[in-house]
Amino acid sequence: MIAYSAGDLLWATRIKSTADALGIPCRPVRDAGMLRARLSDSDVRGVLLDLEAPDRARALLGVLRGADAGERERAVRVVAWGPHVEADLLAEARALGADEVMTRGAFASVLPDLLARLEGD
Repeated sequence: MIAYSAGDLLWATRIKSTADALGIPCRPVRDAGMLRARLSDSDVRGVLLDLEAPDRARALLGVLRGADAGERERAVRVVAWGPHVEADLLAEARALGADEVMTRGAFASVLPDLLARLEGD
């Protein structure tokens, strides 16, 4: 299963509809508690983080890569994306432990392949 945190309904719909078309289970996470619940009841293989909701992205990265993160959390692949003009946010996501960081345009162009790859990892 892939979890995602999207900053707006457009991205949430795009991610969910792409995953559904590929037959990949994909569920939203809105906060750290929801992410912890998904991790405890599902085989979460990847998390997609929209950096346009930076506080939420930081909190979710904290669950997955923070000092209290266990082996299960650290095994989840994290892909963060955001506007190309927000270079500081992209760099911060890398520093906080995101496995892949990309611009919005790159994310949009690789979304189907990315979902398939994350589910297959």
